Amino acid sequence: MRTSLRVGTAAAVAVAAVLTGGTAGATPPGPGVTAKLISQKTVGDTDYVVREITVPPGQATGWHYHDGPLYAFVRQGTLSHFDSTCASDGVYDQGDFVQEPAGPGHVHIGRNLGDTPLVLDVLYVLPHGSPFSEDAPNPGCAFE
Repeated sequence: MRTSLRVGTAAAVAVAAVLTGGTAGATPPGPGVTAKLISQKTVGDTDYVVREITVPPGQATGWHYHDGPLYAFVRQGTLSHFDSTCASDGVYDQGDFVQEPAGPGHVHIGRNLGDTPLVLDVLYVLPHGSPFSEDAPNPGCAFE
């Protein structure tokens, strides 16, 4: 289950979602969605990766899931998060934290429905060598 916590200070780790993989019929991220590597460390069989994700106004991450849990901090803008039933499962504003569970049973999309860029600080906790995300086809929603 995704959780949100309102905080008043900038701190930071993590969210939504994002940009690699390769399933037929997958929905790619929207134009201008970018990711910047901040830090990466492998401990045992687990990769810990921090990235900054920017989603321009009107764009989305594309449908995807993660092979490990993901934790995000909304540094700027608003993240509108939708699950595979096409229902909103959260709206996260600046200062909120987001948690996404792992696995193909948790397909989702992050959308920026606002008029300012959405900037996320994202911590990926992945099995060693896994991609940041696995692309998934649109589950039948009227949006991408």
